[in-house]
Parts: sequence; C-alpha cells; structure tokens
Amino acid sequence: MKRLLLVLMLLAQPLWAVQPSEMLADPLLEARAREISEGLRCPVCQNESIDESNAPISHELRVLLRERLVAGDTDQQVVDFLVARFGEFILLEPDRRGVNMILWTAAPVLLLLALLVGWVTIRRKTPVEEPLSEAERAEVDRILRS
Repeated sequence: MKRLLLVLMLLAQPLWAVQPSEMLADPLLEARAREISEGLRCPVCQNESIDESNAPISHELRVLLRERLVAGDTDQQVVDFLVARFGEFILLEPDRRGVNMILWTAAPVLLLLALLVGWVTIRRKTPVEEPLSEAERAEVDRILRS
C-alpha cells in the first residue's frame, strides 16, 4: 500500500508545480491557462513545460500568462506575446514552417536514408550462386565416393 501511495505521489508531482496562489478563480480561464502552459517550455528545465516546472522563471511565466488571459487576450495572443519576448525556444513544439521544416523533416529523411543504405549493403553481400564447372563437379563426385 505504501508503494502504491508513493507511485501515485510521483505521478502527481507535476500537479504540484502550479501553486494555489497562481490559480485563477474562473475555472474556464484556469483550464485555458493550463492548456497553454503545457505547450510552453521552461527556459531553465528545458524539457519540462512551465506547468510542470518548479523553477522561479516558470512561476513568473505562469503568472504572466494568467495576467494576459485575465486582461482579455486570446490563447494565440498570449503565445505570440511570450514568443516575442522569449523567442521560439519557449515553444515545446515549434512551428512546422520555414527553417523549422528542416528540423521536422531531417529525422525521418535520415531514417529512410539509413534504411536504404542498410538494404543496399545487405543486398550486395548476398552470395550469387554460380553453377559448378566440370572440374569442380568431378572433384565433388570424387570426394563423395570416397
């Protein structure tokens, strides 16, 4: 039972990052804030969203995000504001346009290229069966008879 409780506490850890003092009274605005903050990267933790991070900068970003929502900004306006301030790095999933298209397509293209090289290499190493010459056939017959 203690182990189950420990596992559940570890799974719920990201929920502890957002402090009760940060949460908005309006449940709809809070839900929007949570949805937006899940897509924003913590500048310190780098692979955690600001919603999951306990870093002070993430706290400030969560507060700023909620302030913008209370001020009446749309979800896209809030994201655009944060991107303008911190750059595209703050997005956990960058746009799939422009130069970023290279990043999105590089991995699948390299995987296909590696598979092609592997396939060609394997195909080249398969032995080609050639029929035996008369001398070789005579030698095999002699060996089998003895």
